Amino acid sequence: MSEEIRQIAERLVGLRDALDLRPEDIASTCNIDLETYLGYESGKKDIPVSFLHQIAKHYGVELPALMFGYEPRMNSYFLTRKDKGVAVERTKAYKYQSLAAGFANRKADPFMVTVEPSAPEAPFTLNTHPGQEFNLVLEGSMHLRIGEKELVLNEGDSIIFDSTRPHGMKAIDRQVKFLAIIF
Repeated sequence: MSEEIRQIAERLVGLRDALDLRPEDIASTCNIDLETYLGYESGKKDIPVSFLHQIAKHYGVELPALMFGYEPRMNSYFLTRKDKGVAVERTKAYKYQSLAAGFANRKADPFMVTVEPSAPEAPFTLNTHPGQEFNLVLEGSMHLRIGEKELVLNEGDSIIFDSTRPHGMKAIDRQVKFLAIIF
């Protein structure tokens, strides 16, 4: 288990304890089975950002507090310099950098996402979360699946979609970088 996942798992347990909830309560709220949730809490199962986003929205906590362990502090603005976003590498294929980790009361969560290429026959890892998601491809090309629809997005292409629909992406040929904003 990676250190980052272990720390996120500890924060999940801490949040549940602080809210005096049972694991069954959170699993039910998030529409996942108890075994999956307990895998997240134990740090033995990779924790999707979409799940953390759902927890943050439902229980009124900031997403960076769950992902990175601190609360935002800035109210008027928060500056993120190039390649200096608060990073968490959750899997070998995905790297997330929060671009607004220090901004309080934001209405959206912007991330710089880097995806390493995988075999063309590799399955999509699909997830869902409440709201909408906007993606803007900055480098490379990606194969995006939303529900049953499959699209190819190249540099400069953007898309906004209903993120309650199962979605996932894969890099094509080389690393892809894109801006993802979750509303």
